Amino acid sequence: MSDANLQVEPAKAADISAVIQLIGRVFVEYGFVFEPAVEVPDLLAFPSHYAAPRGTFFVIRRDGNVVGSVGVERLDGETAELHRLYLDATLRGRGLGRALVEAVLAWCRTEGIRHLILWSDTRFDRAHVLYERMGFQRTDERELLEDLNQTREYRYDLSL
Repeated sequence: MSDANLQVEPAKAADISAVIQLIGRVFVEYGFVFEPAVEVPDLLAFPSHYAAPRGTFFVIRRDGNVVGSVGVERLDGETAELHRLYLDATLRGRGLGRALVEAVLAWCRTEGIRHLILWSDTRFDRAHVLYERMGFQRTDERELLEDLNQTREYRYDLSL
């Protein structure tokens, strides 16, 4: 299947299980512990985070399977947070991560969002390259002390 057939589309509630499985595959790839209730509580309460007007969520499918994801959640009238940018390993480096982030940026512009933030595990180097190429600035760092994976995260900010 060519990349042209891999399109970003709005997620449906029925996609959430497949998104959680995608994230689980990436966690295994990085040697992380994956407990959905701890790691993705927003997905387990999908409508309260990603239903309009609060936010939205996008997926990429291949042969009917979810192979990419990203969400965006409004924090206030002018600020939103990007969440859950994940791609299957075989699809990285093909512009699909950028396409997912572009979908989030388009939603933000339509919704009057002027500032987008995100937090990313320090070990996700390739994602950081993407964010920086797209104009995000690394502005902070935090350690999640109670986290099973001893996560340290970078914060990125983008003015729209």
